[in-house]
Amino acid sequence: MNRQRGKFITFEGIDGAGKSSHLQSVAAFLRQRGLNVVASREPGGTALGETLRQLLLGETMHLETEALLMFAARREHLAQVIEPALARGDWVVCDRFSDATYAYQSGGRGLDKEKFTQLEQWVHAHLQPDLTLLFDLPSGLAAARLAAQERVLDRFERERQDFHDRVRQAYLDRAAAAPQRIQVIATDRPRAEVEATIRQVILRQCS
Repeated sequence: MNRQRGKFITFEGIDGAGKSSHLQSVAAFLRQRGLNVVASREPGGTALGETLRQLLLGETMHLETEALLMFAARREHLAQVIEPALARGDWVVCDRFSDATYAYQSGGRGLDKEKFTQLEQWVHAHLQPDLTLLFDLPSGLAAARLAAQERVLDRFERERQDFHDRVRQAYLDRAAAAPQRIQVIATDRPRAEVEATIRQVILRQCS
């Protein structure tokens, strides 16, 4: 008997918008419904991906090198984690995927969008998330949230507000181009209200 393919849900948004804080609660919600869930992140998710993550978040590099390394980590992540999990029938919830590369490298840094599209088609033309939750927050509020955290910020988080404005707009443009897949979740609301919205969206689109 063929096993039913799992679902692939990604979490996106500018730094400080709140996506990471909701990923574990969503994973727990899905497990409570009897599903096997793999929680992962990008860049990262594999031993090689985590090594590349340290380089990407800590080292200054050429824009195209940055984009290529993002997709190199993603190719390994797909092969080692995402595709096997989906084939087993597991659900995958992932902190960032290719929408982040579009937003940060093309929107924020100015990578030619055609080059992004070529990389996306090469690495995963066969696969897009079943659902993407885009956590949206004005960059000023997101920056204030980051400033309140007691940790060292990575080089993307330390970028100027105009960079994060461009990233946010690129995310919103991407959502407008794929409204069936990408659901915008406003996070300038109480956490309980945001969580209720997330669960409604998941039940509506992935059940």
